[in-house]
Amino acid sequence: MPGFIPGRGTKSWKATISGERGGKQTDEQTGTTMALSDVDVQKQIKHMMAFIEQEANEKAEEIDAKSEEEFNIEKGRLVQTQRLKIMEYYEKKEKQIEQQKKIQMSTMRNQARLKVLRARDDLISELLSDAKLRLSGIVADPAIYQGLLDKLVLQGLLRLLEPVAIIRCRPQDLLLVEAAVQKAIPEYMMVSQKCVEVQVDQEVHLATNAAGGVEVYSGNQRIKVSNTLESRLDLLAQQKMPDIRKALFGANANRKFFI
Repeated sequence: MPGFIPGRGTKSWKATISGERGGKQTDEQTGTTMALSDVDVQKQIKHMMAFIEQEANEKAEEIDAKSEEEFNIEKGRLVQTQRLKIMEYYEKKEKQIEQQKKIQMSTMRNQARLKVLRARDDLISELLSDAKLRLSGIVADPAIYQGLLDKLVLQGLLRLLEPVAIIRCRPQDLLLVEAAVQKAIPEYMMVSQKCVEVQVDQEVHLATNAAGGVEVYSGNQRIKVSNTLESRLDLLAQQKMPDIRKALFGANANRKFFI
């Protein structure tokens, strides 16, 4: 294997190594060929091997450094990419949680509002039920109840405006209603300028436990005017409901007009 071995003096030697144990060295100035000993050959081989090993190590270090640099660049890119993905994921999660909180708060507010409204409606229903029970106090006084029946019968006839009218009442009110009919007919004719035939139903009655009042039907019973005490109370409650709510719960800030 040919190679160049620098000398320490002014001479440079060219050595040729063969497969033999010895070698030859030529003096370039004199052209004299000198035989190399095994020791010299081994030294030259060691120098060459050391040089090759050093070159290989330097190349390996260069490759390692470049690989590490590329690895660090790729690692940084991957870390940044994953970091952005994680940030995006948690930002999305945060928005979802915030949206869920808003929906939950809105649902809770609506449930609370509905609960308050149900409680108010229950209170009003309870008050109306109590008022219906107190209607029995009106019926208990014959004079007051008779005057009320007179007005209810006349009003029913005027709202109906039919030539034939059928009146139904509680069984215990038959005599009072017949008296009210006799009084209402002349007043009806004077106001409406019409004649009317009024029949008090002797077979079909209102419930015995009803509060009182009458139901007025047309002759063919297709038209009905309910003038019972319960229906009048319900109608009054419906008309006065804004005032009732205001008296019980105060003015509603969200309501600008009351009908």
